[in-house]
Amino acid sequence: MLFAIEAVLDIAYHAGGEPVQSREITRRQGIPRRYLEQTLQQLVRAGVLTGVRGPRGGYRLARERRRISVGEIVRVVRALETVEDPYQDMPASDLGKHVIRPMWGDLSEEIMAQLDAITVDELCMRAYKGGIPSEAHQKLDFNI
Repeated sequence: MLFAIEAVLDIAYHAGGEPVQSREITRRQGIPRRYLEQTLQQLVRAGVLTGVRGPRGGYRLARERRRISVGEIVRVVRALETVEDPYQDMPASDLGKHVIRPMWGDLSEEIMAQLDAITVDELCMRAYKGGIPSEAHQKLDFNI
């Protein structure tokens, strides 16, 4: 899940108007390429990213950074990992069924609400304020 957030942030932060290739993300973030490709394709299907074909192709955000939330990315990855609730068919005591699982569900909802409130744009601003260099500046070409 964290790799998916990192990959989307990498694309937003380093794109500079050009598509970002998965090998660039792997180089910068160390995300395993096999996992990365599958995740990027899922994010394309969900409308978070757009795939660009061709030799200079790659991925770019499908919408403005401020219109993509971390919660949306998390939901896409969760759907990829599991379709059903993994605890649904597991045996549980009365305490587990009536106290622990409802508490866990409430916490999960609170966390998702917080993640929905954080945009990719905010993460880019945190990276910028943290002094993390962006390769976007190298990609900008002002030659006429």
